[in-house]
Amino acid sequence: MSIYQQSNSRLSPEYVLLGFLYLLPSHGYDLHQRLSSEFGNIWHASQSQTYNILKRLEAKGYITSTYIEQEKLPPRQLLQITQSGSERFITWLNKPTRSSVHAIRVEFVTRLYFMQRYYPQNIQEMIRLQTDVVNEGLFQLDESLANIPDSQIFDRLALELRIKLLKSVISWLNECSDVFGSKRLLGQENE
Repeated sequence: MSIYQQSNSRLSPEYVLLGFLYLLPSHGYDLHQRLSSEFGNIWHASQSQTYNILKRLEAKGYITSTYIEQEKLPPRQLLQITQSGSERFITWLNKPTRSSVHAIRVEFVTRLYFMQRYYPQNIQEMIRLQTDVVNEGLFQLDESLANIPDSQIFDRLALELRIKLLKSVISWLNECSDVFGSKRLLGQENE
């Protein structure tokens, strides 16, 4: 399966949590607060869902926890990413998102956030690769559209809408490239 056709598993904020832990240990409550404040318009998870994801990540060996004693309070759990968790996060960070408007709005924007945070020098390449994936998806949709009989009005309309939405994603990716190219240049001027 090519990177253009790959199917992402169900979208989950587990990579957001791994990304927050990538360089700095944290507590579950603090991670949930960050998820809500920094990604509230992208990821929607209750506190119990966040804790369940953290438990699952720990069970899979991607994070570890230690308990910190507190005076007059119950011990507090400190979470830290493991080597395999770091490797999983970096692999995900460097993999393009599939050619879907929803996946790009959720997953690519999340990747972009962490790429800017940890490896800003790689953003332009990330955007270029994502543009290639979306263009390949557009090519495949155009081929599918050419094979749908004119009599299948609703199939054609649905596919035409998907094509138009992905074309708008290409335009948006070009804008992202401009924005991050300008920010990089502004950052260099201040040095």
